[in-house]
Amino acid sequence: MQTVVVLGASPKAERYSNKAIKLLQKYGHQVIPVNRGYEEIEGLKTYKSLAEVSGSVDTLTVYIGAKLIGPIIPEIIAFKPGRVILNPGTEDESLIKALEEAQIPHQVACTLVLLRTNQFEPISSNK
Repeated sequence: MQTVVVLGASPKAERYSNKAIKLLQKYGHQVIPVNRGYEEIEGLKTYKSLAEVSGSVDTLTVYIGAKLIGPIIPEIIAFKPGRVILNPGTEDESLIKALEEAQIPHQVACTLVLLRTNQFEPISSNK
C-alpha cells in the first residue's frame, strides 16, 4: 500500500482525478486529496495545499493543467514525494526540469492506466 497525494483532486465524478481517487482506494492505497476549494472529496479530508500534508508520501499524482502548474512548482519540489506522475495534460517542461534537478523520480503516464495494468509499482518515499 502506498500513500498517494492527488493534486488537483475533484469531487466531480466525471473528472479523471476523481476516478483516480476511487481506483487508488479500490487498489488499497491511502489517498490524500489536495484542492484548495473543498473540505472533503469522496469522504476524505481534503487539504488546501501540499504544505498541509504531513508524513511520507510515496506518489504525487498531478491533475493540474500544465498552464496552471507554474506557481506550484516550488511547492512540489519542497514536498519531496517519492515520485511524481504527470497525467495527460499536466506535462510541463519547467516542472520536469525542476524534478530532474531535485532528483525526484517522475513519469509522464496515466495513473488509471498504471493501476489497471499493474504498473503502479510501489516505491519508497524520499520524505
